[in-house]
Amino acid sequence: MSLTELYELFVFHPKITTDSRNCPAGSLFFALKGTTFDGNEFAEKALNRGCAYAIIDDPKYFKGERTILVDDVLTTLQELGQRHRKMFNIPVISITGTNGKTTTKELVASVLATKYEVLYTEGNLNNHIGVPLTLLRLNHDHEIAVIEMGANHPGEIKALVNMAMPTYGLITNVGYAHLEGFGSFAGVVKTKGEMYDYLRQTKGKIFIHKGNKDLEKIGAGIEQITYGEEEDCFASGHVVESNPFLAFNWKQQGKIHTVETHLVGAYNLENVLAAVAVGRYFKVPAERISRAIAGYEPNNNRSQRKQTGRNDLVIDAYNANPSSMKAALANFSAMQASPKAVILGDMLELGSESAALHAEILDLVESMHFEKAIFCGEQFASLAGAKGYPCFKNKEELAVYLTAQPLEGYHILLKGSHGLALEKVLDLL
Repeated sequence: MSLTELYELFVFHPKITTDSRNCPAGSLFFALKGTTFDGNEFAEKALNRGCAYAIIDDPKYFKGERTILVDDVLTTLQELGQRHRKMFNIPVISITGTNGKTTTKELVASVLATKYEVLYTEGNLNNHIGVPLTLLRLNHDHEIAVIEMGANHPGEIKALVNMAMPTYGLITNVGYAHLEGFGSFAGVVKTKGEMYDYLRQTKGKIFIHKGNKDLEKIGAGIEQITYGEEEDCFASGHVVESNPFLAFNWKQQGKIHTVETHLVGAYNLENVLAAVAVGRYFKVPAERISRAIAGYEPNNNRSQRKQTGRNDLVIDAYNANPSSMKAALANFSAMQASPKAVILGDMLELGSESAALHAEILDLVESMHFEKAIFCGEQFASLAGAKGYPCFKNKEELAVYLTAQPLEGYHILLKGSHGLALEKVLDLL
């Protein structure tokens, strides 16, 4: 079946699933492969559970006219997503960055949704599978789309922007993350910059944090909508308070708007001002912009505060890299609270620079003199133990310690890479 024929089939069956346990009636099942599974094996089950057709790439699972054999299921899904995107002449905003891209995406979508029908990336579906799945949810009620894009190796952002064809782009920042895949900080900048390269070629526009030298350097030659603390930014604002929730103000036509958010940390100022900039550009009334940002509550272990009855937690355990770790520690150190404890997990995928970067964080923690510091993960464990800190190789060992020596009455920062699953010990805090 050609892509044109498959697209015609999709028009009549616009629901897509890649999970044989979730098969809406009349949907199309794409038999994707993973490291531990082969979706082809579940094609027949998906058909029996309600799917109209199954798209497969292994001939031995062909079961007649309701199975569609293609060369590669993932490539077909991506090509179908791109084909569908071409059918819509609406603004498409792509968002990437080392830190804050998911929070920024959520804030931008919340602001725009006060005026427009918005399609936006659900959860963290920001990769080579998530982006086409998001694009295939587009329908003619949508007036604007916000597409998050993640990457851990060179060329990935290029592939995603070629698929989504954004008209606007936003890179939150660039930092030391996924160095195993990117090779160096320069590799991170180059890969994130693939979004700018596309928009430069297609005469698109970018929302950019003024003062970020890395972004300004690679953003040359593209029309820019700026945000930041400088008064001449299109969206200008400042921190009012962060103890622990961020309160900030922003200005429009001489009027100052003050917003109290549910986001922990002054480092979220860049993210909220990005949402202000997008809202202003698309002519969302100022009161709606402020109300949407004030009403947004994170629920994904990012910049969250939780009071358990035993302790007061700041939870930032979805991801971690040197820049986000330093920002979280600085914000936590500045909080007017006592006593304080930090539970920090390894920062993964830092390659050959991992030991040095973890040592930097350890030195920073020492300088901040928290009442208690606990470390989890093999990288931290190899360094922190020599300094007398409690340290554990994994969350299971950490859980044993917290059960035997429970913390009570503390203000606690919990932060580490997602792979350590530190959120699993929340019930013990």
